[in-house]
Amino acid sequence: MTSPHSNPVTVIGLGPMGTALAEALLKQGHPLTVWNRTPGRAEDLVTKGASLAATVADAVSASPVTIICLKDYETTFGIFDSAGDALKGRVLVNLNSGTPTEARGALDWAAERGAEYLDGAIMVPPPLVGHPESVFLYSGSRDVFDKAGVALASMGDPRFLGSDPGLAVLYNAALLDMMYATMNGFLHATALVGSANVSAVEFAELALGWFMPSVVDSTLAEQAPDLDKGNYPGDLGTMEMNLNALEHITRACVEQGVHSDQPRLMKEIAERAIAEGYSGKNYLAVFEIFKKATQAS
Repeated sequence: MTSPHSNPVTVIGLGPMGTALAEALLKQGHPLTVWNRTPGRAEDLVTKGASLAATVADAVSASPVTIICLKDYETTFGIFDSAGDALKGRVLVNLNSGTPTEARGALDWAAERGAEYLDGAIMVPPPLVGHPESVFLYSGSRDVFDKAGVALASMGDPRFLGSDPGLAVLYNAALLDMMYATMNGFLHATALVGSANVSAVEFAELALGWFMPSVVDSTLAEQAPDLDKGNYPGDLGTMEMNLNALEHITRACVEQGVHSDQPRLMKEIAERAIAEGYSGKNYLAVFEIFKKATQAS
């Protein structure tokens, strides 16, 4: 693979994440140009060897690959309005967040300006950028992914998801959806036992030790193929049994004076699954409910 020293890179946007990306690229030996609307944020990077461009056009012109780390797609379009012909023939790797439709629109926007485009998502916080095991998601042109490969590998573990430019942000939304749901589940459970003066430290030792190996590893991973097949055998527990448990959880929250909206929502989802004919199936059949749009109330 080509050495980073012969792969100049530009980074646009020097918030906490953009700065972390720039520092990782510098550490790997890439000649680096940076630009930010507030130039003062580049001072530390300049002392470490980066070059500060006066304009966006200058920044893009300095490198064949430009990494974009801005708030959203609208901000990106606005900032690059002044770049003009500098975008022609350049590779743009966009690492802001948004929706699949916005990502596909960004591909068209870049093509109209003669640039090659790759959409991406960062799946780690700034302190983990640059670690070889830190996952970055990319989608769009495989050729563009390969062209930017040396720079992408310098920031973490690049995963190419496919030719649809909307896949990276879709995966990002899905993974964060799982993260927030899991985090809320843990926080709510901790609040529930906390109503009996159980400390978070005491509960976490048991809860996480039980949840990760027994639920995540042995249940979800093993049963993922059944999700693809729509196969939800209820031999070891039916939706009706799970609804009973969810009713008990909701009642316990009310009884203990703990916020009950979250378990109540889970109970309502199970009730909808039963109404749609999954009464004798296992709990994973709620997957069929999640695949549909929310019913109007």
